[in-house]
Amino acid sequence: MTVAPHTGQIVESGNHAAAETARHFTWHSEDDTTAFAQRLAAQPLLANAFVTLHGDLGAGKTTLVRHLLRALGVEGRIKSPTYAVVEPHEAPGLLIWHFDFYRFDDPREWEDAGFRDIFANPGLKVAEWPEKAAALTPLADLAIHIEAIDDTERKVTVHAHTPIGRALLQAL
Repeated sequence: MTVAPHTGQIVESGNHAAAETARHFTWHSEDDTTAFAQRLAAQPLLANAFVTLHGDLGAGKTTLVRHLLRALGVEGRIKSPTYAVVEPHEAPGLLIWHFDFYRFDDPREWEDAGFRDIFANPGLKVAEWPEKAAALTPLADLAIHIEAIDDTERKVTVHAHTPIGRALLQAL
């Protein structure tokens, strides 16, 4: 199945009340994070999705990304793009861009870094701290909100904002 890359916000009209748009999870350990990442990675529609990760420092956003990238087949070191803003990765048949907008504060950087081109092309885009660049990014297919309860437990809410997001959410 081929899915067009994100080129702008997806707007829908009509009654979609029956479609599930949010689910709640509790991760009791990192093993639960791994299992969630593996279920998400198994979904073919993820190949061209935009997934945002929300949560405080230390909530587990980067940990989830690392497990997701491993589940997708990324090999080698997976580092956080905190200082570089974006790290590209390759998995078999898949291009992946991991964004961390924590230090992003200049919209000119969006154009200078070629982010518009990245979002206009196929591939998985995963963004931590998306609110720092919200006016520039397309609508996320899935928004994953992670709340740390203690050292190991996480409360997770996943919101689907597009048809792709709803299909991914149903599969979880």
